[in-house]
Amino acid sequence: MNIVNPSKALIALVGLVCLTVLMAVNSIPTEAGVGLIGSIVGYSIGNGVQARKGEPVTPIIGPKKPKA
Repeated sequence: MNIVNPSKALIALVGLVCLTVLMAVNSIPTEAGVGLIGSIVGYSIGNGVQARKGEPVTPIIGPKKPKA
């Protein structure tokens, strides 16, 4: 596994951390936080699946490039 698009990965990671903190301090309901976390994880996985199928997308995670 290789991080192909660090900017998308950073945005997803920051979103996950922020939502976790907001849920920990009871600023947002747990149900809302879990739904948003699921959306972020689903988006990340979906990008990887599209890339694997060969569809045009810049995934967060992609296959490792073989070393020459």
